[in-house]
Amino acid sequence: MINLNNGYSVLPASPKYKTGEVINHVKYNYRGLIVSLDETCKAADDWYQSNQTQPDRNQAWYHILVDGAKHVTYVAESNIELDKSGHSVVHPLLNLFFFGIDEENNRYLRNDVPFDPGSPPDAQPPPPPEDIPPIPPNLA
Repeated sequence: MINLNNGYSVLPASPKYKTGEVINHVKYNYRGLIVSLDETCKAADDWYQSNQTQPDRNQAWYHILVDGAKHVTYVAESNIELDKSGHSVVHPLLNLFFFGIDEENNRYLRNDVPFDPGSPPDAQPPPPPEDIPPIPPNLA
C-alpha cells in the first residue's frame, strides 16, 4: 500500500471524454464541443485561483468551443457531461478544427490543425478526406 502522505501523488484517470464530443456544462448550463484536452489542468495558478470555484487540477481539463458564441472555455471534467440532444454546434472556429461529423456516433471529426490557446493557427485547415462529408456551412 502506498502512503499518500509520503510525497506520492495519485495519477489522474484517463480522460472520460474525447475530442469532437459535444458536452453540457453542468454548472453553467451551456453546450460546447471539445476541441482539445489536457490530462491535468495546465492553466497558470493565477487564472485558476481567479475562478469562482477551483475544481481539482488533477483531472482532465477540456478546451470547449461554446455553442452559439465566439469564445472558448477551459473546463474541468467534473463539470461536464455528454450532450445527447443530437443538435449541431455553431461556433466560428468549427471548420478550422473539424472536417466533418460522424452522425452515427454523434461526434465531430477533428483535423490536424493544432489548438493553441491564445494563438490562432498559421495555416488554413487541410481539406476533408473525400469519403467524409464536410460540415455544412449553415452548421459552422
